[in-house]
Amino acid sequence: MNGKRASLRIGIDTGGTFTDIVCVDDASGAMRVTKVSSTPANPAIALVRGVNAILGQSNASVDDLAVLAHGTTVATNALLQGEIEGLGLIVTEGFRHILEIARQAVPEGYGNSYFWVKPERIVPLRHVREVGGRLDFLGAVLRPLDEASVREAARYFRDAGVTAIGVCLIHAYANPAHERRVAEIVAQEYPGCTLSLSCEVLPEYREYERAVTTLVDAFIKPHMSRYLDRIREELGAKLAEKPFLVMQSSGGVASPDQVMRKPITTALSGPAAGALGSAVIAELPGFPDLVTLDAGGTSTDLCLIEAARPKITNGGRVGRFPVRIPMLDVKTIGTGGGSIAWITREGKLKVGPRSAGAEPGPMCYPNGGDEPTITDANLVLGRIPPALIGGGIPLDISRARQGLEALAARLPGTMSAEELAEGIVEIANWDQANAIRQMTIQRGIDPGGFALLSFGGSGPAQSPAVTALIGMKTCIVPPNPGNLSAFGLLAVDWRTDHIVTKVMHEDAIDLAAVAASYAALERDAVATLTQNGIARGKIVLAREADLRYVGQSMEVRVPARAGAIDADFIADLAAAFHAAHLKTFGYNYAGRQKVELVNFCVSGFGIIERPRVPKLERAAATPPGQSRPVYFDGRFQDTPVYQRSELGAGAKLDGPAIVEEFGSTTVVFPRQHLSVDPHGILIIRAAIRI
Repeated sequence: MNGKRASLRIGIDTGGTFTDIVCVDDASGAMRVTKVSSTPANPAIALVRGVNAILGQSNASVDDLAVLAHGTTVATNALLQGEIEGLGLIVTEGFRHILEIARQAVPEGYGNSYFWVKPERIVPLRHVREVGGRLDFLGAVLRPLDEASVREAARYFRDAGVTAIGVCLIHAYANPAHERRVAEIVAQEYPGCTLSLSCEVLPEYREYERAVTTLVDAFIKPHMSRYLDRIREELGAKLAEKPFLVMQSSGGVASPDQVMRKPITTALSGPAAGALGSAVIAELPGFPDLVTLDAGGTSTDLCLIEAARPKITNGGRVGRFPVRIPMLDVKTIGTGGGSIAWITREGKLKVGPRSAGAEPGPMCYPNGGDEPTITDANLVLGRIPPALIGGGIPLDISRARQGLEALAARLPGTMSAEELAEGIVEIANWDQANAIRQMTIQRGIDPGGFALLSFGGSGPAQSPAVTALIGMKTCIVPPNPGNLSAFGLLAVDWRTDHIVTKVMHEDAIDLAAVAASYAALERDAVATLTQNGIARGKIVLAREADLRYVGQSMEVRVPARAGAIDADFIADLAAAFHAAHLKTFGYNYAGRQKVELVNFCVSGFGIIERPRVPKLERAAATPPGQSRPVYFDGRFQDTPVYQRSELGAGAKLDGPAIVEEFGSTTVVFPRQHLSVDPHGILIIRAAIRI
């Protein structure tokens, strides 16, 4: 391949147990996948090992490599693991208790505020410092910034050993001058301290969410900086010269420099890649409406996709922290292959959210844990092979059975290991089905019109059963389901998101101000992408706006058309809002209540070439495969086992059946039918009885 134009693109998705690698050759359309063991102490080591392994399989060199794209959990892990320490906050005088006041909303399930204790604040009160000065909501200076109080705060943080500071001054979204001056003074008094400014991280109103998002960004920055530095070191001089892209929560990729300016944008990097890869795959067989189910070792991520577009929200959470950034609307539940089966004090059987994780892992793993998991249950039922990852991880079925028998002995009545295993899997299936119900039925959406696209190492072993529970007609399993997130990294565009708050009543809209706001946002988006090397002809801009009815406290985001900002533009925006409000909440006040424009938003996209999914040769006949006893409907049944690589396009088979491949296993249950589409996608439906 040397001497030709660099045509290889490599996607790397880092997980807790394995690092998944996908390589696409844009010249030939060829695709290769592999997995390497993750290196939690330094994930960059596994990343480089995976790149070198896939280059070796492709008989290629670094010269043939065009780009690397990476999905990372560094931001998420930093927030979810360990204590949040060394963090400080600078606020406007009089707003020291903004984190204590927070919001009045009580989490679902507590009934009322008497039974709910607010979680510990991300910054203790002693590390919140006030500075003088004040802006009004239009950005006009009411009192000049008190620079002496800023210097005093910077010295306090320096002496206290606070290493990262968030700055959130009142109405800084309307005028960033005071915050930028604070940054200059802190840099003088405390060189080397990490700073995040709310006017850069989240330039929109709502002080609590703006403060928390800014603080989370400040906390993540050192972790992300160390991680990217390690990657550069491990890549070496030649690989480090290649373009390196990082997945963002919003469903686009960005350069490391862009990510470091706002690392909070990577909070849900991995799940976003999987959802976007699913949308690309599902369109091939004609399923633009789907729910994606990404089941790994610890958890399951679900995302609703309509018309081949995942829903984006700007009001998500990472752990216990509310963050206002554009992110794919992904729901996570604690049900994965490593989820532990346990008994409550009341004697009830539960599955998850506790997990055996990668270390020690399920009981059947080499050096596995001491409590049975979903993986142990599936192994005892015969639904997964005696070794995973092409034989790389041998499984100990006798140890898994012993764990299940010990757990069964603690439950009332007499229950075999197989009966308990089937119950564990059914509980897990219902957990996933109920999560889908919340994403669809509780939002007024009929799941019967959606397909379930299942991927991840443990997803396809159970998802065909989940579709029956929730009333979905089709389950889709993509090629290489364990590597779909890595594939998704190669199927998304560059992306940058920009927002500004300007509240305007419907009867007092300043068209010139609206036009100026969109023009400024579009200039910023184009500048960011061109700095990353994207040609202007490859840049596409998309406008959006946040609107609400007068008197409401929250907004609905709707698309805004391109072109001139005039009365028709505003009318179209209002009409889109009424329609979106009706779809979301089941009613609207069109013609009865005025609306307000709140935020103006622009997303810039650097368009890339989508990887081609190769077609399979058509099968002459379905290969017979081998067989093994598999437990269904309360008994073991002799069940054919197929290798997925041997199933050509057009292959058909009836359940029960097992389809094995490197990285995952698909279970076709009794009374289900499987067919293989021209691209090798498995499509599982209820069998048609004549």
